[in-house]
Amino acid sequence: MLGRYSLDKPGLILANQGETIADYLKQIPEPSFPADEDNVIPMLDGDWFTDDITERFRAFLRVAFGAEHYDENIAFVESALNVKGKRHYSIRDFFLGEFYADHVKRYKKRPIYWLFSSPKGSFNALVYLHRYRPETVGLVLGYLRTYREKLNARMEHLKAVETSLSASKGEKTKALKEIERLNKVLDELGGWERDVLYPLATQRIEIDLDDGVKVNYPKFGAALKTIPGLSA
Repeated sequence: MLGRYSLDKPGLILANQGETIADYLKQIPEPSFPADEDNVIPMLDGDWFTDDITERFRAFLRVAFGAEHYDENIAFVESALNVKGKRHYSIRDFFLGEFYADHVKRYKKRPIYWLFSSPKGSFNALVYLHRYRPETVGLVLGYLRTYREKLNARMEHLKAVETSLSASKGEKTKALKEIERLNKVLDELGGWERDVLYPLATQRIEIDLDDGVKVNYPKFGAALKTIPGLSA
């Protein structure tokens, strides 16, 4: 998804500091499954963006193993990931739950994919460390602001339902409950943008991969998902 590998060429594709989608396309001019253009992949509770990680994974399955086998393959993967014994444990559940902890564990607390995550995890976005550039945090900020706009639009729709004369009592109760939840989410995201992400984006932090994750990860503070024991 982020260009480290490709279906169309064996071995590493993008693995040097600061490489871009242009470097990717020089090696693979017509990819069957293109790498994400801006190196930011949202990980959210729904299909709010076309490049959301769950949507990208679904597309990967279709390209890699054939659209005719898609339903069978998605069922196989979801069944294999059903570590919590949920009846409908989905790909999205995995990405929002075990995925990043598993990645951090596999890379022994030195992850190559970094997760920008709000305090309660209402907003998450994954970036590939080797493609990090000083403007990357600003790109994440752009996704956050767009997401907040979409949530506000959803809020207005729910308010219309809640005051509608034609809506049933059950519909109004459901809308009111969702409004209360979204208010909390918007408060969380607004504070995180104001206090953490926007100030960080303006800094346009430079990093040197040779310094390692242990040195570079803490530079982003509360913008990134906490990794217990990172400094060990």
